[in-house]
Amino acid sequence: MILKWLENHIGEDMKDERVRSRYGKAASGVGIGSNVLLFGFKLLAGLLSGSVAIMADAVNNLADASTSIVSLLGFKLAEKPADEEHPYGHGRMEYLSGLTVAVMVLIIGVELMKSSVEKILAPTPVEMSGVTLIVLLGSIAVKLWLSRFNRAIGKKIDSKTLIATADDSRNDVISTSAVLLAMLIGHFTNLMVDGFMGAAVAAFILVSGVGLIRDTVDPMLGSMPSEEQVEAIREKLMSYPGVLGTHDLMLHDYGPGRQFASVHLEMDAKEDPLDSHDLIDNIERDFYTRDKLHLVIHYDPIVTDDPRVGVMRAMLMEIVRELHPQMTIHDLRIVPGNTHVNVVFDCVMPYGLKMTEREIKTHICSRVTAEYPNYYCVITLENSFVHS
Repeated sequence: MILKWLENHIGEDMKDERVRSRYGKAASGVGIGSNVLLFGFKLLAGLLSGSVAIMADAVNNLADASTSIVSLLGFKLAEKPADEEHPYGHGRMEYLSGLTVAVMVLIIGVELMKSSVEKILAPTPVEMSGVTLIVLLGSIAVKLWLSRFNRAIGKKIDSKTLIATADDSRNDVISTSAVLLAMLIGHFTNLMVDGFMGAAVAAFILVSGVGLIRDTVDPMLGSMPSEEQVEAIREKLMSYPGVLGTHDLMLHDYGPGRQFASVHLEMDAKEDPLDSHDLIDNIERDFYTRDKLHLVIHYDPIVTDDPRVGVMRAMLMEIVRELHPQMTIHDLRIVPGNTHVNVVFDCVMPYGLKMTEREIKTHICSRVTAEYPNYYCVITLENSFVHS
């Protein structure tokens, strides 16, 4: 219901940075209010029951309110415009806030593990009451809803911060359920398993925290863009008349909605360079207008009326794919001389290929010279920055 209300009052254009930021700030505000209320109710239940697990869970909700405040600040700071010191904007502040949330989850796991071990070493009975039972069941319901709410908005606006917050709420559902289970076991069997349950939950939270840190650090380090995004860009580039091929696509992420890219476009060398340049300008403008992607295009003129180029391209593609099915070539040129012919091209190596550069060049050159003795290969080897 709240998500529908947000859609009606904020809008649906996720490419608009202001709309996206409003969604993030609204989700953070809901998280702050919900967690403060849960902290108050759980604190009361913990005092009434004497359960260290419930008290730890209450403190966890207070920490969750803090993480929502961090998320709110992250969205607020990320929407700051570019300035002289940060010409690419402040979008990565959202990634930093997501990392902060992940670290706080890890700290909570450590503290919960400490208190649980203490309870294992010195167990005390836990009192169960109707109030405590209602508070815990209500907390599970609220946290389950918060997890789904934050995940829905996180996916909608592609926010690592909100996805981390959703995972944290999911952890709370598990930890509170474990507390409730421990209380029921103690009530009906007199077994004091409160500390053991707390330790199990703490271990789960620690593992989850490590995963969250990895997921939020990846985009800051420059992770590989998704195959879907790469394929969408390639399909759109190839849809323009006159574009014969594309390669060397690079994507740089400066925060959600602040992406920059460069790519090489192959076009017929016989076409008027001014016409080709005009088409490239239009493509760059289209990508920014429709996708908010700052695209810079390098023009590669391709010889299309020399039959030797086509034959050599097919031969080289067959050779390199013998080494690896994802290996490709581009920028092929045949340069004749008085004594020999230079075959100049770039070769893209997939990651994890178990061959040295020298071995790759030797294999390709030997295959070419076996067919054309006076042909010399001039090869530039490179890695791809996107999925092949």
